[in-house]
Amino acid sequence: MDETRQQHWKTLDRFLEIRSPWFTLLGEHLEDDRQQVIDYWRVEKTDSVVLLTLHDGQLLFPMLNYRPGLGEATLDFPGGRVSEGQTPETAVPKILEKELGLREDAIAHLTLLNPKGWAINSSFSNQKLYGFVVEIDPTISVNSDLVAATYPTTSEGIRSLLQDLTCLQCRAVLFEWQNQLS
Repeated sequence: MDETRQQHWKTLDRFLEIRSPWFTLLGEHLEDDRQQVIDYWRVEKTDSVVLLTLHDGQLLFPMLNYRPGLGEATLDFPGGRVSEGQTPETAVPKILEKELGLREDAIAHLTLLNPKGWAINSSFSNQKLYGFVVEIDPTISVNSDLVAATYPTTSEGIRSLLQDLTCLQCRAVLFEWQNQLS
């Protein structure tokens, strides 16, 4: 959006604010660049991290998580929220331990794929997604009871994974990783 147009949008008032540990729901009256008043709803959420986890030529996936919005459990890369006072980088070890039972010293190499973060839904939310590639030390044994699935990092393995991976955020991280490899 050009700066001139952006400068003409004004927040007139906030008529609703509901806070929860997961998000804040806001209702506002905005005046657009044509002086029309709009009832606008948006959600403020903390940023998220998705970890593409590699171990011995395999992509690792933690146990399936139930997604209430879909009404089913889905295959997802490890991920979670960036808590207050954390950076995306400092959130990684806690997520890795919670989802795959791996301590920080299991990380052989950590790569941030998108330093600015991607807007999840910029018209409705302020939340950003940060994608990381976490290479697990090949000498570390991963607890198979915490792993729901593995896929080889070959082109055939990625094609197979894309048949099963419905999470758009996970797919974005996977595609960004592939793009940076080429």
